Amino acid sequence: MIKVTELKSLIGTDGGVTVELTPFLHRELSEPLYSQLYHWIKKEIEEDRLLPGMKMPSIRQLTSHLKVSRNTVEAAYQQLQSEGYLESVPKSGIWVAEIEKPSLHPIEVVHPIMMECKPASEVLVDFEYGNVDLDKFPLKQWKKCLSDAVDQENNWLFEYSEKQGEFALRREISTYLLQSRGVRSTPEQILITAGTQTSMALICRLLALREQTVAMEEPGYSGVRSVFEDQGCYIEPVPLEKDGLSVEHIQTSRAKAVYLTPSHQFPFGMVLSISKRMRLLKWAYQTGGYIIEDDYDGEFRYRGQPIPSLKSLDEEEKVIYLGTFSKSFLPSVRLSYIVFPPSLMVQYSRMFADYNQSVSPIIQRAMALFMQSGEFERHIRRMRKLYQRKHQALLRSIEQYMGTKVKIVGEKSGLHIILKLKDVTTFELIENGLQKGVKVYSPLRFWLKPTPEGNSYIMLGFGGLSIEEIEKGVKLLASCLP
Repeated sequence: MIKVTELKSLIGTDGGVTVELTPFLHRELSEPLYSQLYHWIKKEIEEDRLLPGMKMPSIRQLTSHLKVSRNTVEAAYQQLQSEGYLESVPKSGIWVAEIEKPSLHPIEVVHPIMMECKPASEVLVDFEYGNVDLDKFPLKQWKKCLSDAVDQENNWLFEYSEKQGEFALRREISTYLLQSRGVRSTPEQILITAGTQTSMALICRLLALREQTVAMEEPGYSGVRSVFEDQGCYIEPVPLEKDGLSVEHIQTSRAKAVYLTPSHQFPFGMVLSISKRMRLLKWAYQTGGYIIEDDYDGEFRYRGQPIPSLKSLDEEEKVIYLGTFSKSFLPSVRLSYIVFPPSLMVQYSRMFADYNQSVSPIIQRAMALFMQSGEFERHIRRMRKLYQRKHQALLRSIEQYMGTKVKIVGEKSGLHIILKLKDVTTFELIENGLQKGVKVYSPLRFWLKPTPEGNSYIMLGFGGLSIEEIEKGVKLLASCLP
């Protein structure tokens, strides 16, 4: 055990006062040192011992005093910055950020148009978003789980599934969410659905959102926006800021519910800061509104630890949590789920008592076996490493071949990035890319009200490409830039 020498208050060159730190780091624990440091600082901030406006020791200072590697301090600081606890000010230092708490109670945190042209030549590299890696998929193990599910005893194969979904799968999802996303739930709170759009259609009916205002990010996921439109909702587009959607905009709106992707904004990739998460929860508690959190690819984060879900911060059961196996496993299984607050699950059971389960019980039981065997967790670990290598190859290739001609947006997690173009329009690059055999996509359809600026972005998905294809595609695309 290391008792860190107390850091005396040091006056910075800008007049700021560097705070005193006395953390205890235990080398004998299995938890990495950077994780211990991250949790210690986070707790100090949440319990008001490190206050907004306080200046943190520099990475060099803290490395020297803690007698740990620079990577240890950098990893802890990066995670705290990504969650909004700390703020880095150029030429000034790292400061404790302003955090607004949602209530007086203590918070328990547990762990438009695609604008494509017909290709004039063969498509050599397709940067389509949503594809997953096929080569590393554990097909043999998945087939075995399907076979074992069919071979299970009793007559379940000739019966309808449980209306909320197979209990064994809901139990596995509940355990997985607690371990990976900090979401406390019971199997009784979980509903299995056949995709995010199916989930959203049910939620719209459950919350009686027809002819009501619902807020969502602008730009945001067009698949959900289509559901809102089909359900007769009035959509309030909420502008984005560097740390997520504008909470002030929501506070002045008449929204009854807000749909968002806080851990990896779709499509721009920013993370909703901890301060905004708290303020958004406070809005829900004060207005009675609901927050619909879509955690569509929370498993794939490449810098720092996974971001705690918004649901894990929810004290008063105002967050409806959406998850899917489309990105982490297979889109074709059509397997998603909702974690309802208990009161809403009671309401759902009354309203949809005559509705049968829409997902095949064979698929559900096979997925439960796959998770019980540990294969799903091993699969996630493999894919996270694989996608991280692809992600690094993509960023490295862009830097090498495109340089300052583009700006990378949303590069910290997920299976896609956005490029902001400087001297060429989206349409021109799509057209020129196709001439070279590279297919890229416009994100314009994710805007409810497209702006001229939207025509300066392209979207690159990389999940289904090999590293060689990624490097080749970027090089060819770079040759289309002026």
